[in-house]
Amino acid sequence: MSNIKKVVLAYSGGLDTSVIIPWLKENYGCEVIAMCADIGQGDELAPVKDKAIASGASKVFIEDLKQDFVVNYVWPTLQAGAVYEGKYLLGTSFARPLIAKRLVEIAIQEGADAIAHGATGKGNDQVRFELTVKALAPHLEIIAPWRLWDIRSREDAIDYAEKHNIPIPVTKKRPYSMDRNIWHLSHEGADLESPWNEPQDDVYMVTKTPQQAPDKVTYVEIEFDKGVPVAVDGVKLDAVALVEKLNEIGTINGIGIADMVENRLVGMKSRGVYETPGGSILYYAHHELELLTLDRATLHYKQQMAIRYAELVYDGMWFSPLKEAMDAFVQSTQQTVTGTVRLKLYKGNIMSAGTKSPFSLYHEGFVTFGRDEVYNQKDAEGFINLFGLPLKVRALMQKEAGK
Repeated sequence: MSNIKKVVLAYSGGLDTSVIIPWLKENYGCEVIAMCADIGQGDELAPVKDKAIASGASKVFIEDLKQDFVVNYVWPTLQAGAVYEGKYLLGTSFARPLIAKRLVEIAIQEGADAIAHGATGKGNDQVRFELTVKALAPHLEIIAPWRLWDIRSREDAIDYAEKHNIPIPVTKKRPYSMDRNIWHLSHEGADLESPWNEPQDDVYMVTKTPQQAPDKVTYVEIEFDKGVPVAVDGVKLDAVALVEKLNEIGTINGIGIADMVENRLVGMKSRGVYETPGGSILYYAHHELELLTLDRATLHYKQQMAIRYAELVYDGMWFSPLKEAMDAFVQSTQQTVTGTVRLKLYKGNIMSAGTKSPFSLYHEGFVTFGRDEVYNQKDAEGFINLFGLPLKVRALMQKEAGK
């Protein structure tokens, strides 16, 4: 411990990181620099700098990473179609390598000996933070207080904060563990720890529930260029503004609530409730456009790969050789994913209402039920005979063998 003189802490202003600053100073006698990444938490950032200084930090960096987050982390994952276990749109998962990368850059800039984070020893975030540090700056020490201190619960942490006069954003009456950014808001803990408990309406802090949504349909059009969303309802928007606009539309219509029991990397199942209004709209729209513009073999292989891509992101392997190779494949597939998708939103539901693309592989002349001059239906007989030949040979073999 005596070799660690300066630590850069990934600081959010939440319960865990609020108590870590005084704990690091008490146990290491070190200088603590706080780094808070602005990735769209909103009003949560307002008191962060003052809180960090009041808690004992010598310096505070508040980094606006929203554009970097959406362009370099959200968009590649969207293009890959990566969804973890069919529900989770990876809002926390791909935020952590972004934060850790900036943490490393500041640690090197400030001549720090170590980085610290507030992830618990039971969760996935500890892996995501630390694998990024190992990939980018393996010489830095890593301090994970939740694996070292005597605090064993969020209630203990609240007591510690109260003892040290540290203001915190949670109470024992609302002890949810939450993570918020421009892409999503997650909720874990408290009554949600039982999968049998339905989330109460007051859990949701971003989107309306479907019951609260208007009794009318909302149409939205999203334009993509090579798999990247670039416009909403005909208006060109930068990446951050586009997500914010779709969040606004999705929130009003009760879109994007996901309640799931997921398999954590560390071996246990956990229950989380996620709010991802704009993200849910974008995933649906992107998939619709790929159905129109990708051939069958490429689409199906990409869908299989998306499962593994989601696992890599979930597991914190953002800066890994396999993901780099997958990204190259994904970018190749996206060269024709250009066009416009029209969606119909109603009380939590997303429905297709039209898709068009200059690279559409849909040819009405081939699929029409009317008369056509391009498709000879007699050709189907030979195709079926050859395609079904293995089945026929197997059946003949079984008959000869008396089976």
